[in-house]
Amino acid sequence: MKQQRYDVVIVGGGAAGLSGALALARARRSVLVIDAGEPRNAPASHVHNYLGRESTPPGELLAIGRGEAAGYGAEFVEGRVASAERLPESGEGEQGFRVLTEDGRSVEARRLLVTTGLVDELPPVPGLAERWGREVLHCPYCHGHEVADRPIGVLATGPLAVHQALMWRQWSDDVTLFLHTGPEPTEEEYEQLAARGVAVVDGEVTGLEVADDRFTGVRLASGRVVPREALVVQARFTARSAVLESLGLKPVAQEMGGVVIGSYIPTDPTGATEAPGVWAAGNVTRLTEQVIGAAAAGLMAGGAVNGDLITEDTRLAVAARRA
Repeated sequence: MKQQRYDVVIVGGGAAGLSGALALARARRSVLVIDAGEPRNAPASHVHNYLGRESTPPGELLAIGRGEAAGYGAEFVEGRVASAERLPESGEGEQGFRVLTEDGRSVEARRLLVTTGLVDELPPVPGLAERWGREVLHCPYCHGHEVADRPIGVLATGPLAVHQALMWRQWSDDVTLFLHTGPEPTEEEYEQLAARGVAVVDGEVTGLEVADDRFTGVRLASGRVVPREALVVQARFTARSAVLESLGLKPVAQEMGGVVIGSYIPTDPTGATEAPGVWAAGNVTRLTEQVIGAAAAGLMAGGAVNGDLITEDTRLAVAARRA
């Protein structure tokens, strides 16, 4: 935090934050990125569906992005932001914010871009968290190709499980739906599952079988073990919204097929929140966004923030000229 006041402080250094930092630094804005170093996709081995960077390891992609943004003057500091507060407007009506980190540091900014992402809340089954992002998966477009033609299980914890099973059937003809704590499928759903060759297993799942650090099967309460090489779960996506909430913004529930899948902070298409001077981008505002989409949202927000600063710069310049 070399300066007392930056044009923009970006909270979060993932794809959205780095993309916003790159756009703003290229626009000759003073930018500080505060990042806790805990990317959501850290357990994954590679990033997929990112045109031009397909199969890049997540850490490598972030390192490239930091280097690019730093090359245009963006600054970076490691830390976790505890809260932010709006400063009183100056006599000329200029906006400002103070950002406070958990270790007691503070920095001021004219605008904020929050890209803190989300937390994946997994079903309470022993062993899921340890295999998350490896063989325990949720997104077929992120991981389907890597487990294609292998035995895949789908853990039912809600009404979307049948939809998940039918979707993952695109990648493998060996898919098993474990009813676990999910609702009983309807007659129509049973017919759909049978028509696509998806097996259905009753009984609660009590854990995972692992051998030589590889997931090998699903263990049922009955003691039966069903061999599998990948397990699909429905995580709840909870936005990391504490910083935005400290500015008066509230997360709202997001539904899919009438089922709440998580919470997010609403924004307009440019990432502007209801709090003037505050933008958000990435998974904190779009729960199902993949990495390339988060990067695009960060770019959009960065451009919008710069445009807003240009408007303020112009108003202040006119006022100074008149004076």
